[in-house]
Amino acid sequence: MNPHLPAQPMPSRRLFLGAAAAASAALAVDLTLGARPAHAADSAYVMGYFTESPNWLGADYGLHLAVSTDSLNWTPLNQNNPVVTPTAGAGGLRDPFIMRKRDGGFIVIATDLKGTDWAYNSQTIHVWDSTDLRSFTNYRRPHLHGMVTHSWAPEAFWDASRGQYAIIYSAVNETGHNVLMVNHTTDFIAVSAPQVFFDPGYDVIDGDMAVGVNGINYLYFKRGGTLVGARSASLDPGSFTPFSTPVSHGGTEAPTLVKSLTSNTWYLWGDTYTPNGVLYAWQTTDLAAGTWTPVDQKLYTHPVNAKHCTIAPISGAEYNGLLAHWGAPAWNRLKSYNYPARYVRHADYLARIDPYPFDPYTDSQWKLVPGLADSSGISFQSVNYPTRYLRHYDYRLRLDTNDGTTAFARDATFHRVAGLADASWASFRSHNQPTRYIRHSDYVLRIDPIETVTDRADATFSVGS
Repeated sequence: MNPHLPAQPMPSRRLFLGAAAAASAALAVDLTLGARPAHAADSAYVMGYFTESPNWLGADYGLHLAVSTDSLNWTPLNQNNPVVTPTAGAGGLRDPFIMRKRDGGFIVIATDLKGTDWAYNSQTIHVWDSTDLRSFTNYRRPHLHGMVTHSWAPEAFWDASRGQYAIIYSAVNETGHNVLMVNHTTDFIAVSAPQVFFDPGYDVIDGDMAVGVNGINYLYFKRGGTLVGARSASLDPGSFTPFSTPVSHGGTEAPTLVKSLTSNTWYLWGDTYTPNGVLYAWQTTDLAAGTWTPVDQKLYTHPVNAKHCTIAPISGAEYNGLLAHWGAPAWNRLKSYNYPARYVRHADYLARIDPYPFDPYTDSQWKLVPGLADSSGISFQSVNYPTRYLRHYDYRLRLDTNDGTTAFARDATFHRVAGLADASWASFRSHNQPTRYIRHSDYVLRIDPIETVTDRADATFSVGS
């Protein structure tokens, strides 16, 4: 999780929290792995994460949330600020995990660690209950083991054969390397004695489960800088066998398995620490095959500075409730169509597209305000230099201070139109040079006439957050 410490094991996130305190008859008769009581149909997704950026300007070790309707393009909530932060232990979290409990509410668990002190030992994890992910109650830190080590990347799943939740996490036991441990619980308060859940004989962290997929349980984990899958017909400790082809994009960790709500597609998200702070996605329609295809970066956008995500399905009402309560960002980022790893940012007061991530990350955040010369158009106001706007000068785009003149207003006004290379994206026509559009050339932004296929791609951007 840290580009400066790639050789050291990195913490992950995930832990399913608690069932109702008393085992109900429904639990006793439920024979379907991973099943839960009926609730409003899921039609959206929530992501939990913490944040870091290359020079740590964006580091925050509280729980952040984002929402999506397609599990690929995400809207951060609360201006990408935390919605809850631990008040005990290390005073921060990494590797949050969100799960819908059997009673219909949510459980949130996370690694007890603030920052990157990998030598910090903690036998506990952070736990909250939440009915709606708008309020977080019953904060506690259950004690998982007595070893002098950590409890990294907690995750949980419902084990129907036991009528309990299983909490898995990474810890260094007597083998001298990280293994995945497991404790069982009904309430995420009292837990059973720890057992070794998965130990293939080498260092493994960041376990993530998909339970009961055509009768098979899948466990993805980090080995070295790659994501690897194991599987088992049961949920018994020691029953999982590695089988998949490893995937990575640089140093990669924190696997997150997500099933599409509208197709047979599975997505595997991974968090990179070389460079630090980029999430990549792969896809498959057959988990049993164990092979994955990279998802085109044009198709997904994760929250800025997001690290070690967790993704859970939610209902449409929950999606709307989260947006209404926490609010969508007051700013946007613009991603290049033909260089989707690059975002529009200012540097030395000039506009360009640079590879994400970078610091100051706020260089890439813009308020799209009514056009200074024509309110039917837009102007791009800098978030970190709010007196400055993008304007063209000698056809190049600069970040200049609004001097209040008519000339400046006209130079800083653009009209948003359907993307010239893809109508679902956006292009921006100059207000006072209407035959010219914003485009990049040698990664620098300027306004030019658009004539070729390459020009159209250069002049097309996504507007997101």
